[in-house]
Amino acid sequence: MSTSAVPSAYLNNSPAMPDWLNKGDNAWQMIAATLVGLQSVPGLVILYGSIVKKKWAVNSAFMALYAFAAVVICWVAWAYKMAFGQKLLPFWGKAGPALGQSFLLAQATLPASTHYFHGGKNVETAMIAPFYPMASMVWFQCVFAAITLILLAGSLLGRMNIRAWMMFVPLWLTFSYTVGAFSLWGGGFLFQWGVMDYSGGYVIHLSSGIAGFTAAYWVGPRLTKDRERFPPNNVLLMLAGAGLLWMGWAGFNGGDPYSANIDSSMAVLNTNVCAATSLLMWTCLDVIVFGKPSVIGAVQGMITGLVAITPGAGLVQGWAAIVMGILSGSIPWFTMMIIHKKWKPLQAVDDTLGVFHTHAVAGLLGGLLTGIFAEPELCNLFLPVTNSQGAVYGGVGGMQVVRQLAGGFFIIGWNLVVTSIICILIRFIVPLRMSEEELLIGDDAAHGEEAYALWGDGEKYDYTKHGYGFMTDDTTHNDNRRSIGAAQVV
Repeated sequence: MSTSAVPSAYLNNSPAMPDWLNKGDNAWQMIAATLVGLQSVPGLVILYGSIVKKKWAVNSAFMALYAFAAVVICWVAWAYKMAFGQKLLPFWGKAGPALGQSFLLAQATLPASTHYFHGGKNVETAMIAPFYPMASMVWFQCVFAAITLILLAGSLLGRMNIRAWMMFVPLWLTFSYTVGAFSLWGGGFLFQWGVMDYSGGYVIHLSSGIAGFTAAYWVGPRLTKDRERFPPNNVLLMLAGAGLLWMGWAGFNGGDPYSANIDSSMAVLNTNVCAATSLLMWTCLDVIVFGKPSVIGAVQGMITGLVAITPGAGLVQGWAAIVMGILSGSIPWFTMMIIHKKWKPLQAVDDTLGVFHTHAVAGLLGGLLTGIFAEPELCNLFLPVTNSQGAVYGGVGGMQVVRQLAGGFFIIGWNLVVTSIICILIRFIVPLRMSEEELLIGDDAAHGEEAYALWGDGEKYDYTKHGYGFMTDDTTHNDNRRSIGAAQVV
């Protein structure tokens, strides 16, 4: 064998391995997609099911599980091409199925992503065409769409009618998510203008935070006593879900160069640096202001760091990731712990998990900081607009901040309007909020199932199952005898 011969293991010489296939890129893209999928199932299913009050554990986990399944079907049936297909409008692609083998086995392309110099004739950056099949691209983008709906659900836990949620998911995916995705990623007007969103600070986090807050307004609040006291039913399990979320972010940000390249490595490292810095910053503020560290607060700080670095993960240097972590651990902390508690308009909307602060505020913050800190060489590795850079590098960098602001305002405005319209339409068909009886009882009324085989919060008392027990604020019965049951609530 000559020294220039290619080993047989690296030859693409069969119908299943066409010439354009890069096995390493394809393997990484499928692994990255799986990591992002694990962030949702079981990551956020576990996190939601454990961070809420016991009587809402099943309902909260199921809202996440349902959203994931519903998005998968809608995505391949029509939504993928609306987000990444041929251009229909400057902000929307043409709907169509992504199910045929001729489509899925062909080389992946984003047909609207060709970028032209000013004037519109000469190509500046060729169409995005990764070295793996369209099936890998469809699935990778699908798990991003799914997690966006699940993050949005965090604003609505503990009171939304599950039937209304089942209608909301496909409608919001179709009329809101696909618009943001096409505009910023699929070749739409914000993509062409050069707005930076490396992995979804705007498409996923800003949109889910604004849409969640808007939907929470239309759905209405939880019961007063649930708002006043809503302790996690399992803090340790909550940490397990948070851990899956953090580690899965390697696929979230590391997969967006569409290749196992050097920029992917930079994105993964920056992601972890920023998340760790933000968690520590949030924890320090809790200790300074409240006298003790909060585990839930640490999780919130972790999330805000992951969110803030997302729009610039592969575009900023390591020192900038630390600065972004300090700011993402402090500014959302301030809006959540100080401003929210003093400003009545924010208090009037019951955002159950504070998604507005952890995703909308942190996502917009990350987008603006990307416009400030984006490094020119790193930008050239990823962005379609050549010679892009952040404000600290001078030149055209100042204009980049303006682009980031404009892109953020578009996502905010679109989600405010479209989410409101969807909620108004749904409430003509089914109530958005559960009935008062269902809200009092929780999982047992909504699903006929309970997370734990214990009598307590939210369960209708049945002496044939529970024996005789003391009255609690969530159960009523007229027998005053002492409990003889093995399980009781103190």
